[in-house]
Amino acid sequence: MSVLFYSYPKCGTCRKAKQWLDQNGVAYEEIHIIENPPTKEQLTSYYQNSGLPLKKFFNTSGKKYRELGLKDKVATASNEELLEILSSDGMLIKRPLLTDGDKVTVGFKEEEFDTTWK
Repeated sequence: MSVLFYSYPKCGTCRKAKQWLDQNGVAYEEIHIIENPPTKEQLTSYYQNSGLPLKKFFNTSGKKYRELGLKDKVATASNEELLEILSSDGMLIKRPLLTDGDKVTVGFKEEEFDTTWK
């Protein structure tokens, strides 16, 4: 099983996740989330497979999120609008984003990785 691993090299959380994947022998294809962000169609699929609320896909602590004043927008926008916003800039997506086509995780929590990716 190979996992798509959307990450940002300067992100400490992404580095921790990568270290976990390496230590646990999980095969992955690393994708630079800023240079090659997922498309709206890909994000729609990831969102549907994840079972998570769409707002969990936003990097709410990111500078870009604050600059664009997305807090209020995320609370009121439709999923269609939110997917459009997310696909417009990889910096808006919570990292790392991992998927094997069926399962999806957003962010890095060791316990979640243990149950999802081992």
